[in-house]
Amino acid sequence: MKKVGFALFLACLSLPGRFLLAQGSSAVGQQGSAAIEPQTIPVSQIHAGMRGVAYTVFEGVKPEAMEVEVLGVLHNVNGPKGDVILVRLHGQKVEYTGVVAGMSGSPVYLNGKLAGALAFRIGEFSKEPIAGVTPIADMMEISALDRSPAEESAAAKPSVHAVSTVAGKTAAPGEASVLPGSRQDAGGVANYLQAIETPLVFNGFSEAAIQLFSGQLGAAGIVPVMGAGSISNDKQPEPLVPGSAVSAVLVRGDMDIEATCTVTYVDPQKLLACGHPLLQFGSVDLPMNKAEVLATLPSPLDAFKIVNTTVPAGTFVQDRHTGILGLFDKQPEMIPVTLGIHSSTGVKQFHYEVLNNPKLTPVALMVTVFNALHGVNEFGEEITYRLTGSIGVKGFPEVTMKNMFSPEENSQPAAMQAALSLGERFGRIYDNPYNAPAIAGVNLNFDLVRERRWARLESARADVTEARPGDQITIETVLEPYRGERIVQQIPVKIPTSASKGTLRILVSDGETLDHLSHGNAAFAGQLDLASTIALLNKEHSNNRVYVSLLEADPEARVADKVMPTLPLSIINVMDGMRGNQEMTVSGESNVDETATAPLDYVVSGAELLTVTVK
Repeated sequence: MKKVGFALFLACLSLPGRFLLAQGSSAVGQQGSAAIEPQTIPVSQIHAGMRGVAYTVFEGVKPEAMEVEVLGVLHNVNGPKGDVILVRLHGQKVEYTGVVAGMSGSPVYLNGKLAGALAFRIGEFSKEPIAGVTPIADMMEISALDRSPAEESAAAKPSVHAVSTVAGKTAAPGEASVLPGSRQDAGGVANYLQAIETPLVFNGFSEAAIQLFSGQLGAAGIVPVMGAGSISNDKQPEPLVPGSAVSAVLVRGDMDIEATCTVTYVDPQKLLACGHPLLQFGSVDLPMNKAEVLATLPSPLDAFKIVNTTVPAGTFVQDRHTGILGLFDKQPEMIPVTLGIHSSTGVKQFHYEVLNNPKLTPVALMVTVFNALHGVNEFGEEITYRLTGSIGVKGFPEVTMKNMFSPEENSQPAAMQAALSLGERFGRIYDNPYNAPAIAGVNLNFDLVRERRWARLESARADVTEARPGDQITIETVLEPYRGERIVQQIPVKIPTSASKGTLRILVSDGETLDHLSHGNAAFAGQLDLASTIALLNKEHSNNRVYVSLLEADPEARVADKVMPTLPLSIINVMDGMRGNQEMTVSGESNVDETATAPLDYVVSGAELLTVTVK
């Protein structure tokens, strides 16, 4: 009799929720009828002992009901004035699985009115499904924040607080985010309110790729999960409704990265989900896809939903403290990437898209490029890569890339070097205070050489110790290849006719050393506008040549990507007072001439400093 009474009670509670599910169908615009705005209940009217219903998907695409019992309201536990409604969940399935990753955003109804979204769980090994609910009024505030143009949303740079706060980190099963009031070991403080994890699932990635880039992923707030779902080509005609699973996509194509939570609220234009942030980046531009739950895995520590992300449904445009906001009528602007790997066995092509975000795009490109190189049969420790490629930026010249990557002594794998080089370029493109870059696309081609093509600059010498302005001298260099015969290069160099009497310093070096000397000032680089940054990137030296630079002891000024060598002292005195301002730096030495060898089939490493007396 008790079970029958409970079933009738649950059925009665479900009526408002079922009405909302029905109106949610029209909200997506697939039924053609107008949606009815759901009634909401404020926190001030919620008290212990109230009963209600919540919805989530345990399997498939249809939300199922769970009974909700209000235990009370916790004030100021989710930030200042951040209330959380504490509830206990009842029902055969939820009492078996507990509060699981992917359940965040599940709508909660009290007295037939929308109260908020499941967003928090209690403790690490809770024996019963007790959860925290983000009030719906706090989630509705996100709609008012969505006032930025699409271009600004796509390229908006996150604030330092948003990036560094632990509250903004997406978590994986078993590795919970730390939110205000959450359990943490630091300082001996033990708290127990934790955000329900939103697993960021990596599909098509090797474990080695994830491990090697765990530091960069962690710095961006990402805790990756492997094997907990995938991208599916299956059609999903069912509309998104409160309680449906929904995915935010960071990478899609031949490799995929996506995070899944639950829809809280739907109207004809938008939806709200999660009840807490994915990464708390503010304005975003992420594909919003429907999702199907294959299974809900119960576990005292790592309970989560195994999810297939399916068809596109719009775009997530806001990622805020109390949830994420998606629009149905907006298409995301992703960055298309084409990556070709050429070897003796043929050509392998990879096509995928990555999100356009200052914090995550460089990381996403690094891990996907390394993963593609690592995931082919030709991969090995002795591989050398020749890279040619380009980065298209709308309204600006292409950023061109032509370099070699080979394992050096006690260095990173060549594939890792290539990935980091690409990420560094993207970081510099995004890291300017003047222009928001719109990336049109990335095209990369790697030629694989099945041996270590690396050579160390063993020695360098000049054929004379004294010279006159206008004389031609010869610089002889000796390269020592890895497990190869030494290579001797003769490099003719002309002493400038304007050279001053005295000591002339001659730098013999690889391209990286020369770039660091030329414009390695990080503070200066951060002040450049986008046009100057791209011009500077396109002037960088190749790493498969030996360079000879003539250095005079006369000051040199650099304004943006332009160089003004051997300036008179009177001009330098004026400019020195402006040192560090705007886009200018002043150095005490000028590079008055530069010569290089023809391209070599080796990555060159090393530097020597010579002197010649100019008479």
